[in-house]
Amino acid sequence: MMLDAITSLGGLIIPPVFDFIKKKFLKKDDTAEATLSTLATTSPATMPAYVEANAKLLDSEINFFNRDVIGVPSAWITDLRAAIRPTFIILAMVIILVDLLIIKVDLPEGIRLFFEAIISSWFGSRLTQ
Repeated sequence: MMLDAITSLGGLIIPPVFDFIKKKFLKKDDTAEATLSTLATTSPATMPAYVEANAKLLDSEINFFNRDVIGVPSAWITDLRAAIRPTFIILAMVIILVDLLIIKVDLPEGIRLFFEAIISSWFGSRLTQ
């Protein structure tokens, strides 16, 4: 029972804690918007050249990222990939609820902890958004 609580609370607490640490203690990167804001107050004449250079950089990054992509995947593949996480969350909730309320099937501890970790990490990731 104690391991259940640790697993559930860990999945709920760890994502928001890492998000808090990342926002508070890690160095914030200089963004294009911050640079553009500084240029607007210091030398507005250079803003068009900066925006054009930034657009070219973004295009080159997109082309590099998509260098191996040929065409668009089928709709059923994208639908299947999008359905994997919600399907497992719903399945885990149903199995846990059936185990707790309806049938009293004694799930092996590892399987029960796995389902609890899936559910709690999903709820924990929702807390950070």
